Amino acid sequence: MKHENKQNGLKKREIDMLHGAIGKKTLVFALPLAVTGILQQLFNAADIAVIGQFCGKRAMAAVGSNSPVVGLMVTCFIGISIGANVVISRYTGMREKEKIRKGVHTSIMMALFFGICVTVIGEIAAAPLLRLLSVPEEIMGMALLYLRIYLLGLPVIFLYNFESAIFRSQGDTKTPLICLAISGVINVALNLFFVLAVGMDVDGVATATVIANAVSSGLLFYFLTHSDSMIRVRTRELRADRKIMREILKIGLPAGIQSMVFSLSNLCVQSAINSLGSDVIAASAAAFNIEIFAYYLLNSFGQACTTFVGQNFGAKNISRCRQVTRICMIQDIIFTAAVSGIMLLFGGALLHIFNGDPVVISVGYIRLKYILSAEVINVVMEIISGSMRGYGQSLIPAMVTLIGVCGTRVLWVLTVFPRYPSFDMLVLVYPVSWAITAAVLCIAYYIYKRNKLSDA
Repeated sequence: MKHENKQNGLKKREIDMLHGAIGKKTLVFALPLAVTGILQQLFNAADIAVIGQFCGKRAMAAVGSNSPVVGLMVTCFIGISIGANVVISRYTGMREKEKIRKGVHTSIMMALFFGICVTVIGEIAAAPLLRLLSVPEEIMGMALLYLRIYLLGLPVIFLYNFESAIFRSQGDTKTPLICLAISGVINVALNLFFVLAVGMDVDGVATATVIANAVSSGLLFYFLTHSDSMIRVRTRELRADRKIMREILKIGLPAGIQSMVFSLSNLCVQSAINSLGSDVIAASAAAFNIEIFAYYLLNSFGQACTTFVGQNFGAKNISRCRQVTRICMIQDIIFTAAVSGIMLLFGGALLHIFNGDPVVISVGYIRLKYILSAEVINVVMEIISGSMRGYGQSLIPAMVTLIGVCGTRVLWVLTVFPRYPSFDMLVLVYPVSWAITAAVLCIAYYIYKRNKLSDA
């Protein structure tokens, strides 16, 4: 009876995306997903907050300087997990139970394989990459130690994201949230234990993060192996289906490249930030760990758009796909504008959580001002990209983002920043690159609708 109640609870969390009112269901899907992303980011934010309060600005800067490096290695494969989400969602819309089963097991194997590969490559490239970023010598040792320990946890980080994609394909965003909430509490507790009780610094917070990620992925794997729905994982069937893996990569790899583009361009920007000194590095890291919460909110509606469009496209309901895109856009703009405004209003107090140094707070607020004021432009990028991925058109938004975001930021750092080497001028590149990319994406989406969906 207890097992049956547990399964009924899991089934209740699944959303029927093919019928009924759209607005309420996209909210039920997106908001837990946003909280999940925020909790995931809190792993790194907790690292920086504990380090900043108890170990000083140098250790804080060492952890913060790793953010773009970690993002580069992780975001590509999180993007590939979107491919798993879309493929399994489409099979769900088509009621292809056997393909759903194969898609789930293939996704698990892909996560483990890619996680191990990237860990090995990352460990080899860690030191050269930090030097390429011009990390100051005074914090290089701590930065490298943090990165090497963090990299050991990549297989479980990738596994968690692919497992979450499997649950999302069925409309369940609450189960990943519950698992992450549990591991988040463990992460904060271990941060404090390793730093205050054991006397560790960057190595302590990195170890805590790895353990917490292992807990969240382990819990999701338990639920998948004990599910009685179509997404149940059977360990004896864990193998990759080549055809399905190609489908996942066809959609997920361009999405991963699109995500990685942001990290690549941010590596270039981070290198410029590093040239401005430890105070600016610490301030930028603190601001990033605040503004990223707004991004996870707006990104959750983009993923909702992808999943709902994917299922309805599989069911050949094109008019409902268009409704989903329109409703997600409106909801995303409203929520993102509200949250960004609140963060700007309390920006100084939020920055103080990470470090009380007046210089860190002052410089950090400059970044918050430029980023949060323009987040609504980012909404347009996320929803349009998400909708096109749901239709299976992942390459177009990836290429537009590559040129619009990465190209603009690299050119800015190479041309504008050397002439006006201030932090204000550097962070201005974010809204500029968003505006250019959003405009081109809107044109691409309009052309796709007119040419491919006009007769549907």
